[in-house]
Amino acid sequence: MDQLNEFGPEAQALVRRAGTRDVTITSWDAPGATPAVLSGLVAERRMIGPMLEEVLHPIAGASGASFNRADFLTFNRLEGRWQYMSMDSRAPDGLMSAFSLDADPEQRVFMSFQPFATPNISGTSAIGQMLRMEQVIVRQDADHEVKDQYFTAAGSTPVKWLGNRYSYTRRK
Repeated sequence: MDQLNEFGPEAQALVRRAGTRDVTITSWDAPGATPAVLSGLVAERRMIGPMLEEVLHPIAGASGASFNRADFLTFNRLEGRWQYMSMDSRAPDGLMSAFSLDADPEQRVFMSFQPFATPNISGTSAIGQMLRMEQVIVRQDADHEVKDQYFTAAGSTPVKWLGNRYSYTRRK
């Protein structure tokens, strides 16, 4: 047990990712949609045991609605794979969990989420839309990282598209 609880190379890599980052989110609501860009965000990262916690929120005085988004990333040494969980006050999707299939290197972690329903608003009514989601976290260098989230709507002709891109730059 002690050996499994020790920080392995993956947890050591997460330690190096702790700190404060400026973030820009680019979002596409559907395949081919015009992107919406949200800047003026900060991510505060810290280690909680072997987990990297990230709390994302607008900087003080930023325009737009206030929100908080928290996520946790860890490498489960017993299972030999990455695990992830997020929650976002902007969306009614609840807790979202994901995992890698393999022990990806920390420079590029590919994870699949449990399918989830999200509201699809049309006019004055809202219905649920089932989505599958994949996330790829790419560490470009010590100061830059990108988190891409790909969505596939359930249905007979599924189309995967890049839905969100989180671009991170470490504050000096």
